[in-house]
Amino acid sequence: MAGERILELQDIAVEFSGFKAVSGLNLGIDRGELRCLIGPNGAGKTTALDVICGKVKPSAGRITLKGQDVTRLPEYKLARRGVGRKFQVPSVFRQLSVRDNLEVAYCKHLGVFGNLLGFKRGAENDGLEKLAELVGLEEVLDQPAGYLSHGQTQWLEIALLLAQDSEVILLDEPTAGMTAQETMHTAKIFNALRGRHTLLVVEHDMAFVREISDVITVMHQGRVLAEGRAAEVQKDPAVREAYLGSGGIADA
Repeated sequence: MAGERILELQDIAVEFSGFKAVSGLNLGIDRGELRCLIGPNGAGKTTALDVICGKVKPSAGRITLKGQDVTRLPEYKLARRGVGRKFQVPSVFRQLSVRDNLEVAYCKHLGVFGNLLGFKRGAENDGLEKLAELVGLEEVLDQPAGYLSHGQTQWLEIALLLAQDSEVILLDEPTAGMTAQETMHTAKIFNALRGRHTLLVVEHDMAFVREISDVITVMHQGRVLAEGRAAEVQKDPAVREAYLGSGGIADA
């Protein structure tokens, strides 16, 4: 039985100076799903995330979120509706402690002045330690974010999205630059979020993808080439052909 559809892209097209980065993209994600988006370089994966979060507007097509058309909504309004985006380069307040970063995220609805005044949200603020424990940062809550390792910084940014109560979380190569141990811990975090949040992950590390994803969507030349479980898409002749000369799907 299919789950409740939370996000749908219909015939999305994006052009940059005549170049078709995305062309006829159709993608549907169910609530609570952990979907991985893979494909050769230039397949349009990051552009697809840009469209979903409102950073880039499509030249054609329609995007629905929880059944409502959000195609033309600006980025900040999509964020208010629960779409959170984690970019390849982490964006955290490096001079603030991990705890203070999380408090700022919790207080986002108050605006900049409320955040700077240090307003705390009572019972919700009490959940900071549980959130830090979820991502493995409970031992460094009072440490400046600038002192964190690369992996810890990535986990903090994921925690910030959770603190903002992002319902749909978009992640672009979250394990890039991580050690093997950090990558394993990231897989543990993602699996813990499965069902509670909807995650769409662009990733090249196929070992990581196989660890976290039930369904994989393969993009090629701006559209969906194949979709299914890891074993299925790896055997797909069209997928194998698309990856020829790019190191193979093992290096997606």
